Amino acid sequence: KLLTDTEVPIPSVVPGADPSARQLCFAWGPAEVLVCETLFGRRGGSPSRGEAGPGRAPPAGALTGRVAGTGDGGPSSSRVFVVRKDQDIYIQTLRKLFNESHGIFIGLQRSEEELAGKSRKAQLVQVSKNYRSVIRACMEDMHQAASKFVCSLTVSILSAMELIWNLCEILFVEAAAAGPLLLRLLDWVRLHVCDVDNMVREVLSSENPSKHELFWNAVDVFVLQGRMDEARHLLAKEASANPTSVNMYKTLDDLMKKMPVPSLGNTQTLTEMELKWQHWHEECQRYLQDGTFASNSHMESICKILLGDEDAILEKKELLTTWYQFLVTRLLYSHPTVKPMELRFYAQSSMDLFLGGESSPEPLDTILMAAFEFEMHQVIKECSIALSNWWFVAHLTDLLDHCKLLQSHNLYFGSNMREFLLLEYASGLFSHHSLWQLGVDYFDHCPEYGRVYLELHIERIPLNTEQKALKVLRICEQRQMHEQVRSICKIMAMKALRNNRLGSALSWSIRAKDAAFATLISDRFLKDYCERGCFSDLDLIDNLGPSMLLSDRLTFLGKYREFHRLYGEKRFSEAAKLLLMLMTAHIAPCSFWMTLLTDALPLLEQKEVIFSAEQTYELMRCLEDLTAGKSDKQKFQDDDVETMKVEMLRLALARNLARVIVKEGTLEGS
Repeated sequence: KLLTDTEVPIPSVVPGADPSARQLCFAWGPAEVLVCETLFGRRGGSPSRGEAGPGRAPPAGALTGRVAGTGDGGPSSSRVFVVRKDQDIYIQTLRKLFNESHGIFIGLQRSEEELAGKSRKAQLVQVSKNYRSVIRACMEDMHQAASKFVCSLTVSILSAMELIWNLCEILFVEAAAAGPLLLRLLDWVRLHVCDVDNMVREVLSSENPSKHELFWNAVDVFVLQGRMDEARHLLAKEASANPTSVNMYKTLDDLMKKMPVPSLGNTQTLTEMELKWQHWHEECQRYLQDGTFASNSHMESICKILLGDEDAILEKKELLTTWYQFLVTRLLYSHPTVKPMELRFYAQSSMDLFLGGESSPEPLDTILMAAFEFEMHQVIKECSIALSNWWFVAHLTDLLDHCKLLQSHNLYFGSNMREFLLLEYASGLFSHHSLWQLGVDYFDHCPEYGRVYLELHIERIPLNTEQKALKVLRICEQRQMHEQVRSICKIMAMKALRNNRLGSALSWSIRAKDAAFATLISDRFLKDYCERGCFSDLDLIDNLGPSMLLSDRLTFLGKYREFHRLYGEKRFSEAAKLLLMLMTAHIAPCSFWMTLLTDALPLLEQKEVIFSAEQTYELMRCLEDLTAGKSDKQKFQDDDVETMKVEMLRLALARNLARVIVKEGTLEGS
């Protein structure tokens, strides 16, 4: 994921596969890889069993038919592995994350780009908070889920994601300046370190809180997090329980109360803040040197923390739990007006001091350090490697791109980082039976390759039901994806034809504008009519309209049905003209001529003369063409019914001709 040219990709281990014994062959799918063991050994391309000779190993990446267990050398285990590249989309509890973040993403793409300055920044910060609220909502849902192991693992991943996102929001999106920066970092630590609240609850619920074994731990944690009001509230209980410590308490309480903190409202300059802090710092130093707290080691330790004593803070390492909490505490009491670009130095030294060489940094530590160093691209890269799906990096990168922070970073294959990550995320969604619909919108907002990816992926969606096919079709039609529209319609037409649903098959083929397939289905309709003597799906055939011009056979089907309708309405003259036109225009299949001539029999036998002499001669010519085109052998093979039909037609035509001649002669004589 997002490797540079000099880096070696991390190998993916397929559980159960043994690449040291046999070569593995594979084939890429839209979101999965099909892996199987071949009969070829690892050395020199020679087969591990069977008859394949030296040098006949398949090319790398080729999926061959020679899998283990199918050769001539005897049976062996045949194993095929399906490797999914984005397993997280199948976790039910993460559906909320994907669905709700999709709405936030679309809203961001449609947001008012013309907003400038503070208005635009406020809008982007709100979008970032919306993303974080979705992550937190998913974590809350998972706390109630049944599968404890899977959920606890996923919750820890989501918690890390929110931790990273929140820091990126402070440093990159909001771009907090010196002063407010520290307040934001304090909120960041407090939000993600919640153990103190449970500890305080336990202490306060006891009979004598100040005597509880965790009392001073709770006070220390409040001080380390800069929560002075809560710390003073707890210390008040110590003062009321121990009158001898009242003076010390009042002094410490006064120091904590007077501690200057940066202002969010810009009511004071950084210089004013630094002067106030310096005076307060000197006062704390004076009390410590005077031995004011010497008789109480706990209060003395708190005073040292207020002075920013690193050794005193590190003594509370177990209460801090993480190096980044140590960093924020250190900044609070030593450098409250720290500037953004100074963070990298304090962050690195804080991590070194906190870990002390006892343990190596975890992936989360590496990501947070990259953020403190303002290496946005490194943050994205490390998250791509460490996290189990593309959701986080895709949405974070998109947000940073809208902040105009990634404009100069293009990847070597022609796309920018934002689009690359969105394409990967959307591709993963397309492997899910319902989430693929979200992926469509992500592809829509990838101007470089989104259309191409959508075309490739949408063709691979299983069209299990007609409703799903119509949904996919609507998406394609909205985007003028004509080739995909035709492909989907052809697939559905073929499925309907296999199930003998001729009406549906014809409807899909017309929608696909596939003349050849429409001809095939029209033939099936005509064959069905010959066998049953009636048409199915009359509503469809009666309302073909201009669609019947798609193919000659479809035109014939529509007109032939119109002939039956005219006959049923006793409009015999119009029906006769249409029937004759169908035969003389040569759009009727030759195999259907006998049926058409047979349909003429009732018209020939009407009391009123329907066919004129000229029309009768045309019918006679058609009958002779039909019988003359058959060889003697074919005539001999014709059954008695066909022979009888021909004789009946000749007789009816001759009789009709005689009636016409008499009628026309009578008219001329009169």
